[in-house]
Amino acid sequence: MMKQKMTRREDYLKLIHRLSARGEVRGADLADALAIKRPTVCIYLKRLVENGDITMDAHHCVSLTEQGRAVAEETLSKHSLLLSLLLELGVPHQTAARDACAIEHNISPETYCALQQLLKERQ
Repeated sequence: MMKQKMTRREDYLKLIHRLSARGEVRGADLADALAIKRPTVCIYLKRLVENGDITMDAHHCVSLTEQGRAVAEETLSKHSLLLSLLLELGVPHQTAARDACAIEHNISPETYCALQQLLKERQ
């Protein structure tokens, strides 16, 4: 159960990070991107505020805190590395993207560091 919560947290933060590159982010944007109902997003956004990962202004615009940004960037970095590795292995892009997303939440720091080193040595 804890892993599921971490996965959802990381996915929300990663999505907020990606969407914020385009401009303001609101709960409706997240609901549309995730294809879920707005009340569900609102409930989880409250948890992220309580956890210190995001802030919301009076107009319901969502912003990452430094803590939230760090989690999002780390998750995106893991995803990028894993996607690159899987594509290099010949995995089709759609499958590689889905698998990278699943693995990014479960990979140990030791394995992640070893994969980073492997890819550095290959360049």
